[in-house]
Amino acid sequence: MTRMTILIIDDDPDIRAILKDNLELDGYAVLSAPNGRAGLDFFQREMVDLVILDLMLPDMDGIQVCRAIRAQSSVAIIMLTAKDGVSDKVLGLEHGADDYLVKPFDYLELAARIKARLRRSKQMYTHRGIDQCGPLKMFPATHEVEINGQRIRLTPKEFELLGLLVRFAGQPLNREEIRKAIWPSADLYRWSRTIDVHIQHLRSKLTQESACADLIQTVPGVGYMLAMPAAE
Repeated sequence: MTRMTILIIDDDPDIRAILKDNLELDGYAVLSAPNGRAGLDFFQREMVDLVILDLMLPDMDGIQVCRAIRAQSSVAIIMLTAKDGVSDKVLGLEHGADDYLVKPFDYLELAARIKARLRRSKQMYTHRGIDQCGPLKMFPATHEVEINGQRIRLTPKEFELLGLLVRFAGQPLNREEIRKAIWPSADLYRWSRTIDVHIQHLRSKLTQESACADLIQTVPGVGYMLAMPAAE
């Protein structure tokens, strides 16, 4: 199972080190950045499931970083602040943060909030072997998907690829990220069209069977992204 990745953006090296050690013990993959620009650079290059973001950063404040992330993704964001004022909390939430914690905080509380946000941010649950994200239902046992009641059969790789796009719904994935996740041990060269062919076949099936032509979007210069359709 692929580990969830958490990005820490905080200028305090002690906090970064403590959080990284604890999160890795809890089974997460961790990226760590000392400032906003480095954090945004990580976010652009890596697949991130949740961001822990300090409000006070040396180069750009956490609100600016939060806005930049929200402009391109619905990834979960937990903001850390040294201030306990209501205005700071409201400001963070208004600009896209999902939750906040006041420093100093207890790691066990942060860990609980991380688990809750990861569940909610994906809008996904498992019930009787069915994974659901919005109007899309995935049936792992049969490699079938259902969109607004229409059932579609996929190949194992198509199903795995769609599952990856669902996991990062609203966040563009480049070909290298897709390759590492779906074909980690295969020699897919930069000029290989394997990923594009699988995307093409997946789009074709979704379009023919459910008329969801815009479900998988091409992001020019980046890669591919899942944009969830509205439920009928």
